[in-house]
Amino acid sequence: MTAWIVLPVSLAAFSITGIWIVYAMAMMNHHVCPVENWSYNVTCTEELPRPGLSKSCCTIQDIPLISKCGSYPPESCLFSLIGNVGAFMVVMVCFLRYAQVIEHSHHGWVNTSALVSGCTNAVGLVMVGNFQVDHAKSLHYVGAGVAFPAGLMFVCLQCVLTYRLAVTALDYWMAHVRVALSVGAMISLVLSGIFFIHESFILQHAAAICEWVFTVDILVFYGTFTYDFGTVTTETMMAGLQQSRHDDSGVMIGPRSHGSALGGATKGLKSPGGSSTSTHLNCTPESTAML
Repeated sequence: MTAWIVLPVSLAAFSITGIWIVYAMAMMNHHVCPVENWSYNVTCTEELPRPGLSKSCCTIQDIPLISKCGSYPPESCLFSLIGNVGAFMVVMVCFLRYAQVIEHSHHGWVNTSALVSGCTNAVGLVMVGNFQVDHAKSLHYVGAGVAFPAGLMFVCLQCVLTYRLAVTALDYWMAHVRVALSVGAMISLVLSGIFFIHESFILQHAAAICEWVFTVDILVFYGTFTYDFGTVTTETMMAGLQQSRHDDSGVMIGPRSHGSALGGATKGLKSPGGSSTSTHLNCTPESTAML
């Protein structure tokens, strides 16, 4: 067991706790209305924030979307911090997972696509956190349009990889949990998009709730990698870096050179072919001639 198991659960705990603190600050400062409020007016008179009390008159501008909660200071400062730190942790989790899959000899387009989608999700989070919706709406919506679909694609691809790597009954149980989380994320994201395009107060509020469900769902999914990261070591990271170099160079390498390049980093992991593969790899033309 390694210290890397702390990373996924820290990402989930830090981000979920952080965005709810941002929501609480925005509600107390009368920047948004409570989630449980379903009554909205066309216009409202200006009211001063009262300590410990939420806003009594709400308009469509006060719907508690996550982005809306982080639009104004002081909560916008914390919102940006969560977006930046969370994005960095997402990249770390994605790369470690990418390297771990390589270490288990399951590298392929699914693994690479999962890494790309995870990093794209992180870029979108940075844009969402640093360009508030009320001050840079276009950039904020671009960031959200990148982060949400990329996050959904990442969790779906990770479900495929989880089933491919599963060996024990507990592995398959974790795969089932991740599929359930992915289905929940997909449903909530689709409903949020459908509700958001309508001007109805009720549907806009429902879109905000679906957005919260989607975000928490994705963060919980990231937290489940704590189960996998108990076996992550420095050699795992080296395997990922080595593979990234091969991918960047664009040079096609054969099984022998690939095995020798990754052999030291992966503690001599065997290919699915086992000893028969090793025999074929060691069959040089000279030894064949002698035979």
